[in-house]
Amino acid sequence: MKKSIKERLAVLSDAAKYDASCASSGTTKRNSSATGGLGSTEGSGICHAYAPDGRCISLLKILLTNFCIYDCAYCINRSSSNVERARFTVEEVVWLTLEFYRRNYIEGLFLSSGIIRSSDHTMEELVRVARELRVTHGFRGYIHLKSIPEASARLVEEAGLYADRLSINIELPTDSGIGQFAPEKHPINIRKSMADIRLKIEEAGEPTIQTKRVRKFAPAGQSTQMIVGADGANDTTILSTSARLYGSYGLRRVYYSAFSPIPDSSKNLPLIKPPLMREHRLYQADWLYRFYGFDIDEIASTQKDGMLDLDIDPKLAWALANRQQFPVDVNKADRETLLRVPGFGTKTVKSILSSRRFRQLRLEDIARFGVSLKKVKAFVVAGGWSPGKLTERPDLRDMFAPQPEQLSLL
Repeated sequence: MKKSIKERLAVLSDAAKYDASCASSGTTKRNSSATGGLGSTEGSGICHAYAPDGRCISLLKILLTNFCIYDCAYCINRSSSNVERARFTVEEVVWLTLEFYRRNYIEGLFLSSGIIRSSDHTMEELVRVARELRVTHGFRGYIHLKSIPEASARLVEEAGLYADRLSINIELPTDSGIGQFAPEKHPINIRKSMADIRLKIEEAGEPTIQTKRVRKFAPAGQSTQMIVGADGANDTTILSTSARLYGSYGLRRVYYSAFSPIPDSSKNLPLIKPPLMREHRLYQADWLYRFYGFDIDEIASTQKDGMLDLDIDPKLAWALANRQQFPVDVNKADRETLLRVPGFGTKTVKSILSSRRFRQLRLEDIARFGVSLKKVKAFVVAGGWSPGKLTERPDLRDMFAPQPEQLSLL
């Protein structure tokens, strides 16, 4: 029996939730349908992305189809899976986007797809959606398109003319992992597609000789996603791969998605999912690398097994392992040194540098910047405050780690 568009929307929005490229991480599961109230962190269909100016944008997040000719072991939509299947036409996706937009539910579209017939055929369908929205209907909202592995450079180039952001998933952090769990995909071709997109973005940023105008090609850049916990790669390997992707392909963001066990999966895949806190710690470490001046080796050196500490954040773990560099004088230290203090974010450091030009900062002044003094005071010197032997205490980590909890028997 042919499914209604509402039924297909339910299937294909739910199938899209496994792509973390515009999803929040590290939150708890809450659903008002069972307990009353409003909202849910588990629902599918609408996700949120952030514009360069910080605005939160609501996006209709769907797949064109969850049919797929590939049989990636970790994917719920693989060809051998027995999940319920559905498919939209190009015209239906365009209509849904416009109708949701007119009702002020969304401000844009996040569109991905399983691979049907071939990579080029699927990519052509995605491009048609974006072209129809932009050219035929004059749609000016945000569009994020997933670039299909192995698709021709011509189609990817056309996609970049209509989409704000393009992304192609690297899937797993190692080539050997991709070879084991997704043998039909070729890491070298994925990286080549990323390189081509980067070149097109850079070319578009140069003004043309004739018009002196800068062209637009995926102005919000490109991103990718890695699955965490499927292939046994440790956090150091994952972060090292991310660093290479940022450096080589100019990615705006690497997203980390904790592996979710799926029905009838390969016996080589883990039976239980990794803790969501691991995903959260990877994001924090990623942030340290991108915005705080840390090297991957520095972040990873705090643990011998290459895994991040789940009980404390990576910056605090580094500080505890490098106590000889503390305490830091908030009234004298440079920006790079202040950024390494646990509890100090980029905005806090900016406020400190600005305020100390006019007066000596005390501990209570630091607290006014929204900083947790419990986390900070062992690592800083301020007007009227010195941590003394607090920085050297052997039980300092215990002051920050969560307290042990009694397990329930039920």
